[in-house]
Amino acid sequence: MRIDLHTHSTASDGTDTPAQLVRNAAAAGLDVIALTDHDTTRGHAEAVAALPPGLTLVTGAELSCRLDGVGLHMLAYLFDPDEPELARARELVRDDRVPRAREMVRKLQELGVPVTWEQVARIAGDGSVGRPHVAEALVELGVVASVSDAFTPQWLADGGRAYAEKTELDPFEAIRLVKAAGGVTVFAHPAAAQRGKIVPESAIAELAAAGLDGIEVDHPEQLAYAPEAGPRLRGLAADLGLLVTGSSDYHGSRKTVSLGEFTTDPEIYGEITRRATGAFPVPGAGGDLPA
Repeated sequence: MRIDLHTHSTASDGTDTPAQLVRNAAAAGLDVIALTDHDTTRGHAEAVAALPPGLTLVTGAELSCRLDGVGLHMLAYLFDPDEPELARARELVRDDRVPRAREMVRKLQELGVPVTWEQVARIAGDGSVGRPHVAEALVELGVVASVSDAFTPQWLADGGRAYAEKTELDPFEAIRLVKAAGGVTVFAHPAAAQRGKIVPESAIAELAAAGLDGIEVDHPEQLAYAPEAGPRLRGLAADLGLLVTGSSDYHGSRKTVSLGEFTTDPEIYGEITRRATGAFPVPGAGGDLPA
């Protein structure tokens, strides 16, 4: 089985619609794909409706969190999307995305970049606006060569010149909320230092003690910029009893990574599904949406 547990659609900051995403996943030879848009489950229904035969969908979300001033992302799988407490928390984070993006546009303009809110809003479309949309505006303007190049201290990285804070969840609270909604939590790209500061391993141990299920080890950017992170994180996961996942963090054409570039071991996937009680993987029965 080929299993990719971290992807994004136009419901947040990817360029594939949810329907296109699952069709592309099937074409890439994947057996299981998780849709984990930022702080939203809005793309799930479309993905389910278009799910091709032979492909299983894991519903999820990537939750924006912050611990001691350091941003981190928490992948949440197979939770009940209608559980009210978690739904309210996601809504609170989403509602702050527009004023945050507007503030980043303002800071960029002060730095002499001719970006406009209208440009960023056009790029975001119906998605949940975020830094990647601002980064793509910088690419369009020729300020940077790629979206990844915008995530530096010079521009949009945590603490960067044009960075703006937003409402984010405490990760311990995020774990509690996801667990209460029957879901499973995995710390996304914990060693991706090129994005900004990372939390120390002692914090990962504290999160594990609070119920964290796993850490994402095999991740394109993380291993490209910190190849030594793989063995170190695997050792840490073994010490803490955490599951180890791998995934692409696919964003369509917004990034150069491909679906299935890294994958999760089927036994780990099986354990994730065994632990989840809020929702269940959806097997494809043939999509009914037009291509």
